[in-house]
Amino acid sequence: MSPNPGLPGEFALIARYFAPLARGFPGAYGLLDDAAVIAPAPGCELVVKTDAIVGGIDFPPDEAADLVARKALRVNLSDLAAKGAIPRAYMLDLMLPHSIDEAWIAAFAAGLAQDQAEYGMHLVGGDMSATPGPATIAVMVFGETPVGKIIRRGGAHAGDAVFVTGTIGDAALGLAVLHGTMRNTDEEHAAFLVDRYRLPRPRSNLGPQLIGIASASVDVSDGLVADLRHVCEVSKLGAMIDAWRVPLSDATRAAVTYNPKLVATVLTGGDDYEILFTAPPAAMQAIVEVARATNVPITRIGRMVTSSDDECNVSVIDVNGRPLALSSEGWTHF
Repeated sequence: MSPNPGLPGEFALIARYFAPLARGFPGAYGLLDDAAVIAPAPGCELVVKTDAIVGGIDFPPDEAADLVARKALRVNLSDLAAKGAIPRAYMLDLMLPHSIDEAWIAAFAAGLAQDQAEYGMHLVGGDMSATPGPATIAVMVFGETPVGKIIRRGGAHAGDAVFVTGTIGDAALGLAVLHGTMRNTDEEHAAFLVDRYRLPRPRSNLGPQLIGIASASVDVSDGLVADLRHVCEVSKLGAMIDAWRVPLSDATRAAVTYNPKLVATVLTGGDDYEILFTAPPAAMQAIVEVARATNVPITRIGRMVTSSDDECNVSVIDVNGRPLALSSEGWTHF
């Protein structure tokens, strides 16, 4: 029996909504076995990542089920993109409260199907359970890169330039709109910002093209400053960001112009799911070509520097050359 009396049994739900998502991937065995087999393409190796999202923390409790599914998948795809990996497959663990009905699960599966088609991957396994707490969705993604070519956090060198894709700060401001703390934002800008929070755009087409160009890479999930610090710590370097170079959307620029204090939120808010990477200055032309080929803006925002201590700090400099003081570097769960 299902632990939720309002739902069919677990195996009936799997057969009805999730087994179809495994079709076309032989190693998934139609989700009829206890495990799956994933064989990377010749000359490639698997890149594995897992992340979870929780209702009321990572998405609004009343969020549409299809958007929840797509966000759960995309936050993981963003990590694969930053490693230069092509998506192949994923596993899904669903922990659902009793308030969830079958219509929610049907919409959730439809959201997965939509993104599977867009990103070229399949469901290969997972688990379902009930919880007295909020809905919790854990995804494990499998990608592949050529052997030995994964782009790690720790490959940056002093003198490398720091680059970021897309725009920064939109999702953090979108969350503020949802919380009702963003005033004097017109409807069009508010809708854009909320959409950026609700549905990440992982740079899956761009990431693999950075292999051989980027010296280090990470996706921006915890906040621009916090995630660059991760690169600094593993690379044993410091970094300097020119705040005025950080790319902003029209909506975020308007908000910052009205309230300059929002600069800190933009730089540290997180949930951008853009790629932050380092590369030698000589790679600039290759980076321009990648941006053109993928139609994704890439902006140079700073540089890696030697660290005089063990802090591996990230310094943020304003347009007048003065350091900006930030109360925190980014999001942390604990």
